[in-house]
Amino acid sequence: MCGIIGCIGHSRGTVETLLQGLSNLEYRGYDSAGIAVGGTSVVVRKQAGELANLRDDLDADPVTPGSFGIGHTRWSTHGPPSDRNAHPHTDTDGEVAVVHNGIIENYQQLRDDLQAQGITFSSETDSEVVPHLISQYRARGYAPEQAFQAAVEQLDGSYALAAVLKDVNAIFVARNDSPLVIGIGEEGYYVASDVPAFLEYTRDVMYLEDGETAVLRPTDLTVRNSEEIVEKDIQTVEWTAEETGKSGYEHFMRKEIDEQPQSLRQCLRGRFDQLAGKFTVEELTDVSDPQSVQFVACGTSYHAALYGASLLQAAGIPATASLASEYATSTPPTPPETLVVGVTQSGETADTLGALREADKRGARTLALTNVVGSTAARECDHVLYIRAGPEIGVAATKTFSSQLVALNFLIEQLVDRSKGKQVRDRIEALRVLPDQVQQVLDTSSAADVVEKYGSKESFFFIGRGLQYPVALEGALKFKEITYEHAEGFAAGELKHGPLALVTDKTPVFGIVTGDTAPAQKTLSNIKEVESRGAPVIIITDGKIEAERYADMALTIPEASIRTAPILANVQLQLVAYHTANALGRSIDKPRNLAKSVTVE
Repeated sequence: MCGIIGCIGHSRGTVETLLQGLSNLEYRGYDSAGIAVGGTSVVVRKQAGELANLRDDLDADPVTPGSFGIGHTRWSTHGPPSDRNAHPHTDTDGEVAVVHNGIIENYQQLRDDLQAQGITFSSETDSEVVPHLISQYRARGYAPEQAFQAAVEQLDGSYALAAVLKDVNAIFVARNDSPLVIGIGEEGYYVASDVPAFLEYTRDVMYLEDGETAVLRPTDLTVRNSEEIVEKDIQTVEWTAEETGKSGYEHFMRKEIDEQPQSLRQCLRGRFDQLAGKFTVEELTDVSDPQSVQFVACGTSYHAALYGASLLQAAGIPATASLASEYATSTPPTPPETLVVGVTQSGETADTLGALREADKRGARTLALTNVVGSTAARECDHVLYIRAGPEIGVAATKTFSSQLVALNFLIEQLVDRSKGKQVRDRIEALRVLPDQVQQVLDTSSAADVVEKYGSKESFFFIGRGLQYPVALEGALKFKEITYEHAEGFAAGELKHGPLALVTDKTPVFGIVTGDTAPAQKTLSNIKEVESRGAPVIIITDGKIEAERYADMALTIPEASIRTAPILANVQLQLVAYHTANALGRSIDKPRNLAKSVTVE
């Protein structure tokens, strides 16, 4: 969940390169930051709080330039945010510095053993055991690489590690269940937890697999698994540094909301033949018909999974959506011929990877629906479908959610109906016009006016039925993520089974009413229930049943198909959350306590 950056062998200033890399990774969420610069000594500087605190410290007392170093932004797991718990961590003599993402599950036993040998710890973290282990092996005469390898072999749990040692011109790295990528530059090498850390310098990368270690030197690198040296393929990342910048926007989140027409076009490009009236998704051509489908996901991706499961159920295919963190212990055994679909923006979400690995053990086929080429989920699953949304920096997912919903339509078409005909042509047309419809919502939304009138209330409810129910959940999640205000999403019919007790004139209710079918009429009845209790009502509607007549305010969307209307409604709710958070002065791109890629269970 934290950020790692390392560099070696380049002519640019090491300290500034590390700081820029950490700045590029701020979107992941963090509560402290630090760097270690290697050479004839290992110089460590770290500060709790924002990266700006570390910059101020370095400006006041500069570090002697070095030719290599490592940096880290921490998201607390063991020990609260503080200077001493910040990374990098060192051994007793300050000759080994280590940064770590993940959780070392056997750290307490290792810590107890080290303390019994007289080692004094200066932090509360699990990570500090690593530099002490390396130092111990060095004291026994091990060469630097062998000392690092021996220390890694003592660790149980998840880790992405980078270490530097005094008088050793190299960076030592290891990966297990936590992402780590190496950048291949023209004059040196980089290592990071995510590609944006070094995109200014190179787009050529190699991804480490679980159980692999690497040594980065100024002019070469070596990758090993537990048995031998490994030759790794170099991939070129399509994203550019410009794409991961703000482009003049105040917040990444608003930029990414506005990028949705383009991200949807990227998701759709080349995946249907309008003249022939058929879908042409190359990644899915070898996905045979399953007897059932199980979706596993977390957070926003779980809401996308609910949408996908509903579509499959309506088409007659047994489908469920499970929270990935509950899948291994709470889900019934996987039936034969089951396809398990992991929905994960980053492809590195620990809970989702764990669920997919459990599904593989049960004999199920697996498919990753993800945004990141080369991610762990993409590499480990039997099949992969990329949503192609482009880089998303804001912690609160926006454009990736809409692209997930569109990509799920491709999966449904592959599994349910490959035939031609008017219905298929209608579904293609609905997706073809979707980017323009999203642009229309962005251009005409009155979400800011809604927020001006109701944004100061004390609690907010979101309701919907059918495919709009996941959007209601997502609307509430987005709202609470970035406003820090109380918000809940409900299936519209459930309000009267308890939550209605909470409805007052201080609880605005956002109701999603699209189309003119029975679910829309029933949702309208539920809206009348809250209206009669004095709650302000804001309708998100296409106007087909004149639902706005029963609301205090309305957010309109273009008339759309039953599958694409939820995507349009969601854009309005994204804007409501954004404008509310902005009015409250919240940290929109980096909400408190949250991280972009949750790589611990």
